[in-house]
Amino acid sequence: MIDTLNFSSAEIERLRSETPGTRNRVHLNNAGAALMPSRVVNAVTEYLNREAEIGGYEAKAECTDQLERVYESVARLIGAAPGEIALAENATVAWQWAFYAQSFKPGDRILTTTAEYAANYLAYLQVAKRTGAVVEVIPDGSDGLLDPDALDRMIDERTRLIAITWVPTNGGLVNPAHAVGKVARRHGVPYLLDACQAVGQMPVDVEAIGCDLLAATGRKFLRGPRGTGFLYIRRALLEQTEPAMIDMFGAEWAGGDQYVLRPDARRFETWESDYAARAGLGAAIDYALEIGLDRIQHRSRGLAARLRSGLATLNGVTVYDLGADPAAIVTFGVEGRKGSEIVGALAGQGINVSLSRPTSTPIDSTKRALPALVRASPHYYNTDDEIDRAVEVVAKASRSAANSA
Repeated sequence: MIDTLNFSSAEIERLRSETPGTRNRVHLNNAGAALMPSRVVNAVTEYLNREAEIGGYEAKAECTDQLERVYESVARLIGAAPGEIALAENATVAWQWAFYAQSFKPGDRILTTTAEYAANYLAYLQVAKRTGAVVEVIPDGSDGLLDPDALDRMIDERTRLIAITWVPTNGGLVNPAHAVGKVARRHGVPYLLDACQAVGQMPVDVEAIGCDLLAATGRKFLRGPRGTGFLYIRRALLEQTEPAMIDMFGAEWAGGDQYVLRPDARRFETWESDYAARAGLGAAIDYALEIGLDRIQHRSRGLAARLRSGLATLNGVTVYDLGADPAAIVTFGVEGRKGSEIVGALAGQGINVSLSRPTSTPIDSTKRALPALVRASPHYYNTDDEIDRAVEVVAKASRSAANSA
């Protein structure tokens, strides 16, 4: 039987030829911002050129069908309806649209995860300060993942929102989003999922997950332009949700002191947008769908596993990832060297990684006493040779640290 998940060497070569950045660097920073394919770059520049040629409003009118198809592409990507999609400047804005549209009163409970993003957690604290709501962290299991049974036991009549990060910024952890969805559905509690590191890296089906709201970005594993993202809101929740802010795009004046919200998720959007970036987002999604998200997940995780295995053989190197089947995000440290020094050593050899600071995931970092870690995040267009090159650079840095100790 042919393994349809595998990429042939010819396909990898083609994908790399369609990714100009692979000629310049070994890019293992896809959890930060992935390399865009030429098709995405062309979609952005062609739209910008058209604006320059005929005018911004005129280009928008000419490209209406293309821009409308972006909503359809997002919907296909996550198993939703186009009317449940709002396009945003980034995942943070999309997440804020979702969160700040919820109403809280004193004593209402917001349940979140140990691995939550700092930006999200700060928003919880702000709303708790404003409203008297309380923020509680769902316990983890022995594997470091959120414990769905513990979540189930926590829920009571005061539970107003379950809001978690699916794949956090570091640690490779993949929280059990589907199991959380079952708990949320059973209790009728709204469920907000931050999927910014999941979308583009793995298959996403909002109906199967059971989330009511989902926020994601274009710049990470989806390989879209920076400055793009989207919000999904389930139709049943949308119909009873008013955005925290509106303008004349999301609503219409109905005379006197009345206004009417748009019937679709675009009620969250505002009138002005970066349409060139949106064109690029649509191209990135279509590109990923053509390749197949199952295949992308299989190869990306395989490359990450190769990297973890290589690092695990090195003296003085500690891998900090959690879970039995971690995502394509590898975080590690080298004894006797700051994380920033290892990032610099890799950069000096043309290898892109990033530094994951404790402030990015404050609850998890405090719980595990994490230092600033090196974060490497391969994607399907990377090669085994590139992974092995990165391991060798880290090995050299580790030997140097040991010799100087």
